[in-house]
Amino acid sequence: MRIARIHTAHGIVGVIEKDGRWAEVADPLAAEPQPTGPTHELDAVSFACPVVPTLIFGMLHNSGPADREKPPQAFMKSARSAIGPGEKILIDHHIGAVKGEGELALVVGQVTRFVSPEHARDCVLGFTCSNDITNLDQVSLDATFTQGKAGDGYTPLGPWIETDLDALDAAIVVAMDGKQVAASSTANLAYNPYEALSYLSRYLTLGPGDVILTGAPATSYPLEPGQTMSITIAGIGTLTNPAAPHPRSMGE
Repeated sequence: MRIARIHTAHGIVGVIEKDGRWAEVADPLAAEPQPTGPTHELDAVSFACPVVPTLIFGMLHNSGPADREKPPQAFMKSARSAIGPGEKILIDHHIGAVKGEGELALVVGQVTRFVSPEHARDCVLGFTCSNDITNLDQVSLDATFTQGKAGDGYTPLGPWIETDLDALDAAIVVAMDGKQVAASSTANLAYNPYEALSYLSRYLTLGPGDVILTGAPATSYPLEPGQTMSITIAGIGTLTNPAAPHPRSMGE
């Protein structure tokens, strides 16, 4: 099932794909979302960020099998950095080089604590495409990654949540201005998405709508204002966002 949030004349609403249309639902994060009546054509909607997370985490040093030699770790991203398809990634040139990372994002479906990797799938609502934007020159200056990961528009998500996906081997393709620049699969991650959820649940309680960026298996690429970056994940779809100068940097 596909779950999304779309822009309508009466604001952003949650929808599910049903009978060849987007059907509005009362609670898109419910175990069984209940349609409220209105529907929309599949190709005639504008997507918002598919979820409003309370927490966003990203897996650290999870870019390839060699990282299995290191213990799993994660960093926190600002929930306010989440944006939807088509929204702008705002780059402040004062803080150095920037890159984007095409990643599979896991969306938590229920209150989760102390879950094993073997049972983690039961706690997952679904998956979506994500772009983990990073200020490269700030990473070495801040061990918490706050300076490197929390910028405006630094966590694009979308276009929707797919509840039925083989998350252990999902192909990821990164394109810049329409040209492919990287390709890999979640099969190349050191720690798979369910291991990532299990790891985090050992230290804190996660809840419905929280997001985990599961890692970039050689799917990163430099990003500059004026460019448009697309992340395509097989079984989900394509997330596209333009990069633009931050208004703050344009005024100086």
